Formats: sequence, structure tokens, C-alpha cells
Amino acid sequence: MVLKMPDEITDYANIQLTNQGTNLPAGPPGSRGKTAGYRFGFFLALLVGITFSLPATARLYKWVDNEGVTHYDEVVPPEYANKSRVELNKDGRVVKDQEILTPAQREAKDQADARKRAEEQLVTDQQRHDKTLINTYSNTQEIDLARQRSLQQIDARINVISTSLKSASNDLAGLQNEADGYTKRNREIPGSLQTDLQHAQARLDKLNKDMEKPQADKASIEARYAADKARYIELTGKK
Repeated sequence: MVLKMPDEITDYANIQLTNQGTNLPAGPPGSRGKTAGYRFGFFLALLVGITFSLPATARLYKWVDNEGVTHYDEVVPPEYANKSRVELNKDGRVVKDQEILTPAQREAKDQADARKRAEEQLVTDQQRHDKTLINTYSNTQEIDLARQRSLQQIDARINVISTSLKSASNDLAGLQNEADGYTKRNREIPGSLQTDLQHAQARLDKLNKDMEKPQADKASIEARYAADKARYIELTGKK
């Protein structure tokens, strides 16, 4: 019968055997066979002792110290609590491999995980969008019609603001001409006219600001439908 022990227990026994090698009896001259027998006996006893001395629920830990020396024990010293370690059961089999990362390693791992999740989400979103395109449209003409319907309300708002802008611009120009008349005659511009000029300029500035959003929305819608149309053609080959 061949006695086969788990690798982790065998490693531990080899380490202990090496550490105790100098204390084994050397024997008289010509007794090399007996010395080898001593070493084998010590090795076997150590293996059996490790395996059967632990209670059924015991755990053995393996870790490497700062000098690179591997240790086995039932308790990890406090100074190595934040170091990577392997947990073994009483049979010497790995039940938990706990890798402790440094702050820099943890940050790098978190960033890599975040990038991976973002990439996976992009793939999922694209697949969902592709399915929606195919199920919604029968041809590219339908995409063009949907774009036109989406732009109708925005175009209407842009037209309203454009009309107001034209009116506000004309009002400001009229007030400015009136103020220029006072200036040409070397007369002081009345306070009421100056106030009207300020209000007219403020109204014009506000309308220009109000125009930015619908114009941006229109550009976004046109770009989205253009991309959808190109993707639909790529997926279906229909034009």
C-alpha cells in the first residue's frame, strides 16, 4: 500500500525535516542505511502527527514571512494578518486561498473591474438596442419618418423663439437708434431710455440662451436617428 499525503502537508513535513536534519543521529561508520531509515521514520511520524493531531474542525494556515520563509500553524501571527495566506483542512487540502492586496493593488483591481463592468454593460446595451431597432422598423424610410415626428415639436419651439428673437432684436435696435439721436445732438440720454435699453438687451440675451437647448436637442435627435439608420442598415442590409 502506498501512503499518499496532500502536497501541502508534505511540503510542511519537508520543511520541518530540513530544519531538524542536523539533530538526527548520524550513526556509526557504515550506517548510512540506518541514518536514511531514521530520516524516513522521522518524516513519516511527522506526517502522521500533523494529520491526526488536528481536531476534525481544525484549520492549518500557510503563509510566507518577510524573509520569504514558508510557515504552517493553526494561528497566523498578528503581524501577518494582512498578508496573503492559504487555509488548509485537517487533510491538508486547500479550503481557502486568501490573497491580501496592497492599497495600490486594490485600487488597480477596482479600476480594472469597473472598466470590465462598463464594457460588459455597453455590450448588453448595444444588443438590446439592436433588438429594438429590428423589432421596431421594417425599413429605413420608417426611421426617417420617426425622426421627422421627433423633430416636429422641437422645430415648433425653435420657430417661436426665433420669432421672439427677431422682435426683441428690432426693439433693441429701435431703442439704440433713439439713444444715438441724443448722442448726436450732444444731449444726455434720458434715464428711462437707458432703462429700456437694459431691459431690451436682457430680453435678447435670455432668448438667445433659451434657443441653446432646443438647438442642442435637435442636433442630438438628428445624430441619434442617423446612427440608428446606419446601424439598421448594418444589421439588416436594408436601405
